[in-house]
Amino acid sequence: MRSTEELGRSHGWRLQRGVLDDGRVVFVKAGAASRVFASEAAGLRWLGEVVAVPEVIEAGPDRLVLSWVEEERPSAAAAERFGRDLARMHLAGADAFGAPWPGFIAELPMDNTPAGDWPAFYAERRVLPFARMARLPSGDLALIDRAVERFAEVAGEPEPPARIHGDLWSGNLLWSGGRVVLVDPAAHGGHRETDLAMLALFGAPYLDRILGAYQEVAPLAGGWRERVPLHQLHPLLVHVVLFGGSYRAGLMDAVGEVLAI
Repeated sequence: MRSTEELGRSHGWRLQRGVLDDGRVVFVKAGAASRVFASEAAGLRWLGEVVAVPEVIEAGPDRLVLSWVEEERPSAAAAERFGRDLARMHLAGADAFGAPWPGFIAELPMDNTPAGDWPAFYAERRVLPFARMARLPSGDLALIDRAVERFAEVAGEPEPPARIHGDLWSGNLLWSGGRVVLVDPAAHGGHRETDLAMLALFGAPYLDRILGAYQEVAPLAGGWRERVPLHQLHPLLVHVVLFGGSYRAGLMDAVGEVLAI
């Protein structure tokens, strides 16, 4: 590495802009991460078979080196292109609900062991493990258990495993060159509505344009809007675990909406 510039920290990792000996500009995430960087690299390569992602230059035990993405302002045209790209990525599919690599979201481990159907995968690999980590009051946990019991009933018609990003909030969309480049995936075979619910959770630019273009390529099943809170349970639980009780009210509102479907 010819030079590095510190960009700050995220989840305990140092973020850097670097220049390689051959002059290429790169993004570096550095720190003791064990299997996190290998998992992220595997997800990027898998998603990159279909959509735009940074090139993985190095994925070691203590750093991840990616090609640099020069960002620009979001635009309606780029949002529509992203909606179509996202639909194609989901349609590319996966072998199962899960993935052949260990899962992580931020520094938190996720079990990617395949399950037979999506409601079981979502309950056993996503919602219940994070509910146990979240240190919630017993009354909250009882309501979450009741919601989990309804997953098969409220999940809609079964769909095949989609190739999903898994952590698709707006901060993981880099607008560059008239398109969206995806970063920081928690990629696995999952339900495509999960990615769309995550886009809505914290608000993505031009979300209506994204969804409209998505529907042109891969129309969503009826009732998908009512299922958004179902798919937001896991990311909200992740935020409770990482950032504390300020996200508890939003989580329990979503639980209540699932129970009311």
